[in-house]
This record gives sequence, structure tokens and C-alpha cells, in this order.
Amino acid sequence: MRIDPFVVMILGLAGLGIVLPAQGEVLEVVNVLVQVGIVALFFLYGARLSTAEVVHGLTAWRVHVLIVAVTFVVFPLLGLALSPLAPSVISQQLLTALVFLCLVPSTVQSSVAFTSIAGGDRAIAVVAASTSSLLGVFLTPLLVALLLGGDVTVDAEAILRIVGLLLLPFLAGQVARRWLRPWLVRHDVGLRRFDRSTVLLVVYAGFSRGTNADVWDVLDWGDGAVVAGVCAGLLAVSSLVCWLAGRRFGRGAQVAIYFCGTNKSLAAGLPMASVLFSATTFPLMILPLMVYHQLQLVVGSIVATRLSGHGRSVQP
Repeated sequence: MRIDPFVVMILGLAGLGIVLPAQGEVLEVVNVLVQVGIVALFFLYGARLSTAEVVHGLTAWRVHVLIVAVTFVVFPLLGLALSPLAPSVISQQLLTALVFLCLVPSTVQSSVAFTSIAGGDRAIAVVAASTSSLLGVFLTPLLVALLLGGDVTVDAEAILRIVGLLLLPFLAGQVARRWLRPWLVRHDVGLRRFDRSTVLLVVYAGFSRGTNADVWDVLDWGDGAVVAGVCAGLLAVSSLVCWLAGRRFGRGAQVAIYFCGTNKSLAAGLPMASVLFSATTFPLMILPLMVYHQLQLVVGSIVATRLSGHGRSVQP
């Protein structure tokens, strides 16, 4: 199995943000590009969502309830279970970041890609992952306020900003789909590159802000090892829960439940974190999410390949 180039690029842009951060007017330009990129990204997500797949996928409503329950109930409970780690094992700030990871919605692209590779029900994955992303616009800030109230302030303005960044562009994309569909099909490869470029730009901007605020001075290798270990544990537990809970729905739905229930969205989590947390704490807040994202890509690739019956690596 080869390493996904996207994982390498994420690490590279994070490193660049530490070694050569954007500053002053350059950082302001980068921040504007990030906002524009996020809006365009979710507009394209909406435009790509097939109406036929939505109709078919909606028939499996019990499956969707299970996936939503794992994403917004089981994961938050796992996050709360981590509280004994602070402050003896990990700092309170990194514990907050780990809990935030547990509150982020599922990812669309990887969930659907892995489900397709593994021979699962793609229609269910499309609807489930998209539903999770849309619910996350409201549920993630509310859960942050409920579980992290002492560490972050969530007000109506923050929720409205998230709605403006994620939900409204997504709905606009759905409306525009009927006119854009031929163009989207012709430029599918280029649009996927745009998706990843937007995420990379968000990572670079976030790590640049962290470097400018001397955030990395408080992070040591021990903290990094604990974050990686906890992320691996969260992925293992959620994988077990999703696979066992999905057995009653048949193999196609079980595969979709596994990938949609265990995945966390970097594309949605980064802009949410940029709204909910201050510029000085933002880099640490997204660190567990970045680690978990890389783990889910590697593990997802292995699992999808094994389930597909092919003996080669397949990248999302």
C-alpha cells in the first residue's frame, strides 16, 4: 500500500506554515482566498449531489438514523470519556481539541469513495454523508457550546457564519445542479483537485496563524504521541460499533454505515474551527482532526481494498 499523496501534501503545507508562515498582508490575502475557497467547495458539493441517489438513499432511513446517532451521540460520548486524561496525561487545550474532533460531521468524498470501492451501497453513503454535513452546520456548534462551554463561546453570530460558509453554498449548488451538471461531469478531475487545494490552503493558513502566535512552543512530542494514540483508539472503537451495528441491514448498508460513521470531515471541521475558536488556539484545535483524517484515509484504504476482494491499494 502506498501513502496517499494528499496526506503528504497536508503534512507539507502544515510544515510550510510552521517554517515559512504567511504574515501581514500576505496572510490577509490567504485568509480571503480561504473564505472564497470554502464557499466554492460547498457549492460544488451541493451541485454534485445526484437527485436520483438522494431519492434512493432516503428509503433507508433507519440506516441514516444509525449513522447520525454514531456521529453526533456515540462520538461525543467518547469525547466526554476522555476527560480523565487532563491535565495529568494531556493539556486541557488538547483535550478540548480531541473533544472537538468527536463533534465534527462525517466527510462526503472519502465516505462515498471508500463505500464504492468496497462494494457497498453508494446511494446510502451519498445521502448519509451529505445529511451528516448539513446537520453538522447546526449540531456541531450546539454540541461545542454544550460540551465545551467553558473553553469556547458559541453565539448566534458564529452559527450564522457557519451557515453562510457551508449550508447556503451547498443549497445554492443543489439549485444550480440542473444547469451545471454537464460542466461538472466534464471537469470532474479538475474539481477534485480544487477540493483538495482548498483544504490545503486552509491548513497552511491555520498553521501560519499558529506560528505567528507562537502556539507550537507549548506542544511537545509527548503530547503528539498521546493525540495520535487517542485518535487511533477513537477510530478503532467507532469502527467496531459501526460494523457490529450495521450487520442487521445487509452487507451494502453495513459497508456504508462503517465508512460514514467512522469518518470525520476535514473540509467541514476546519472552517467550523476557524469560526468557533480564536486565531491563537485554532492550530491546536485542528491538530487531532488532521491526525484522525490521515488515519481514516490509511485505514479506510486498507479496509475498502480488503472488502472489495482486490489485492491492491486503492486511494480515495
